[in-house]
Amino acid sequence: MKALILSGGKGTRLRPLTYSGAKQLVPVANRPILFYCIDNIVRAGITDIGIIISPETGQEIREAVGNGKQWKAKVTYILQDEPAGLAHAVKVAKGFLKNNPFVMYLGDNLIGTDIKKFVKEFIKKKSDALILLKEVVNPKQFGVAEVSRNGSIIRLIEKPERPPSDLALVGVYMFSPQIHKAISRIKPSQRGELEITDAIQEMILMGRKVKSFVLETWWLDTGKKDDLLVANAIVLDEWGMIKIKGTVDKSSKIIGRVTLDENSVIQASTIRGPVVIGKNTVIENSVIGPHTSIGDDVRIMNSSVDHSVIMNGSEVIDVERLEESLIGRRVRIFKNSRHKTLRLMLGDDSVMEV
Repeated sequence: MKALILSGGKGTRLRPLTYSGAKQLVPVANRPILFYCIDNIVRAGITDIGIIISPETGQEIREAVGNGKQWKAKVTYILQDEPAGLAHAVKVAKGFLKNNPFVMYLGDNLIGTDIKKFVKEFIKKKSDALILLKEVVNPKQFGVAEVSRNGSIIRLIEKPERPPSDLALVGVYMFSPQIHKAISRIKPSQRGELEITDAIQEMILMGRKVKSFVLETWWLDTGKKDDLLVANAIVLDEWGMIKIKGTVDKSSKIIGRVTLDENSVIQASTIRGPVVIGKNTVIENSVIGPHTSIGDDVRIMNSSVDHSVIMNGSEVIDVERLEESLIGRRVRIFKNSRHKTLRLMLGDDSVMEV
């Protein structure tokens, strides 16, 4: 069995951050989102992985993932020239997938469970498609499924005006080679894209076995700032640990699960976990609240930071309170007014004087 990870797209919902980087490489708990996807695939026993890349961010994805050696996997890169839909990505990858069943995983999705059990069920039942579903409060924004009592899919609709249910398609799918025939029979949607929901619907019309499971754990599409911050908080809550490799002076307090990487220094500060702090970072006379991820080579001085993601090389100086913020690489934020609480989303190389 193979895997196909979709890591193209323009990441418009995370702009300006994604003007200068791939959305799949935005960090959650100081690891790129894409890495969690690969982890989950490899834990399911799948090590032959194709990654769909775009012309804009493909090289960055290649440099981050490499040949897959760190996962003991083999990675093949497949260029999708234009964002023409998920089914189009499968069509582009047909030469890699050949006649093999495969898992398709959206590279900006995180789920709170291993996919291994779903892969086993897919193989055991000899299904042609297995999709994961999750109840959502805003089904109009997703592909939505109408499901029979035995878990079979009746129909799928992409972003419906009148959703038949509150069950959204999670960004993890399993397909037999029959998906290629289904894709060849569909036409672009009104958005001009080949929709995977249309392809799965076509499989149903072809009489193929399409099954579903409703996720009992969390699922997050990290395409927006608030969702990414929620994902960061959940990952820190579930997988955060106490690991102090850097230096903490005697006037500082470390409370709860805090990870402090090599060559980082905490001086006259309080860190309340769960928090993760990267390498070569200095935090001085500051308070770092829970659910915060701080990257490498960061400086935080005389500031309070809570529930935020601060990426590599950034500085936060003399800011009374920074919360619910996503800060890109090499960003400088410093105090120069009476504002107290900031909520920011800043792209790479920004300067913010407040």
